[in-house]
Amino acid sequence: MRFITLLFLIVFAVAGSSAQSGRVLDTSVQTETPASTVELTAKQMFDEANGYIKAKATEYDTKKVPFSQKLLEQTRLEQRQLAAKYAATASARKDLAGEDLYYVGMLHWIAENLDGTAENLRKFIAIEGSAADRRQSARSIVIVVLAKQKKLDEAEALLAEYLRSEPTKQSERARMEGELAKAYQSQKDFGRMAAHADEGYRAVKELSKDAASRARWIDEIFDAGILLYEAYRELGDQKKAEAALEDLRATAATISSPSLYYYAVDQKIKYLIETGRKPQAQEYYMTSLIRAESAFGVASLKADVISRLKKREKHYKLLGEIAPELPAVDQWFPGKPKTFAELKGKVVLLDFWATWCGPCFEAFPSLKEWHQDFSREGLVTLGVTRYYGRVDGPWVDNPGEIEELKSFREAEKLPYDFVVGKDSSIQLAYGATSLPTAVLIDRKGVIRYIETGTSTARLTQIREMILKLLAEK
Repeated sequence: MRFITLLFLIVFAVAGSSAQSGRVLDTSVQTETPASTVELTAKQMFDEANGYIKAKATEYDTKKVPFSQKLLEQTRLEQRQLAAKYAATASARKDLAGEDLYYVGMLHWIAENLDGTAENLRKFIAIEGSAADRRQSARSIVIVVLAKQKKLDEAEALLAEYLRSEPTKQSERARMEGELAKAYQSQKDFGRMAAHADEGYRAVKELSKDAASRARWIDEIFDAGILLYEAYRELGDQKKAEAALEDLRATAATISSPSLYYYAVDQKIKYLIETGRKPQAQEYYMTSLIRAESAFGVASLKADVISRLKKREKHYKLLGEIAPELPAVDQWFPGKPKTFAELKGKVVLLDFWATWCGPCFEAFPSLKEWHQDFSREGLVTLGVTRYYGRVDGPWVDNPGEIEELKSFREAEKLPYDFVVGKDSSIQLAYGATSLPTAVLIDRKGVIRYIETGTSTARLTQIREMILKLLAEK
């Protein structure tokens, strides 16, 4: 059941308020509406679309199709297409009324059609005598839609209506408050962001008290806690920003989540360094290693936290310091070698990678985009690797590997310079022993960012940091 578990957890209940494999099944959705669709009720259409992910996961698991991100994205797309098709079919019916409006709105919601969602759910909310719980669910989703559309006055008014009505659900409250907090964050209204982030964090913590469903809420606790921290950080309230992170750490210990515990500690260490308090950051790092010993009763959980923190020790030492010059550079092409002293006034992105590193390839489109968009504003990107004795195929000597790297750079259309180390000295100097690792150096030559791994969230984070550093003069 591995595929079912992974897929279902990742895509958990799109409408809940109401993939490295060479073997992929043909799961495309029919473009023609089958005759039986005409006979389906709006609820039946919704149930099928809402359960599509779980049904496909069961099919994949039965046929032993390995999990992959590509397959997940394809399955999500098919679900949206199916929901959109059903929404159009149901909307064409002349007798559409009552609960059908709710289910059509929910079909639009799965299809990510915000206007169709709000239009149909608002009509349903206006119906007197409809089921109270369903009206509340409809209100909560419309509030999320309005927040996404930055119609914040309307969203606030509907939220007040939701809170005056019954029943209220912590899951709905968490989602509404979180979306409003993000909307205010985008508008740089950090006071209102903080108020909604606080309510959202409180709600999701309440949900985590249920041990049976706790695992489902760990990511949401992290997102809500970091949102609250970011609000106070932007308001310049260091005390409350740190308190948010400390509460996140304490909550992680309570629910026995080593990953959440690590991320809360890691964020606080980085924040202390960012705000010019590196000695306190170093002290907090050492204290956190000791605290982890007593925070978790299970030895494996304790070891997980301590291992993650120790792997970051080199990064913590580097953050806030002048970037060391790259040692043992053997090749720099197609440009000419430069020192960081010569690059002062520029923002430098070091991308530590290797040709055998699959996740490294996922960053290439973003790296190319950033080079194109920001090089004129002062961004310098360097792809840093070393000799591994191979690129793609049999073992080669150093000159042969350089030729392969040059061909690789051309084939991938990577527009920035490659730096090739004689040995692992550069990677060790920057703690880049896991790939990919990204390092950002500001215009003064100070290391401001070091993170490992590739994901949509990580790439967004790097881009935001690039923009922040470019804005600094």
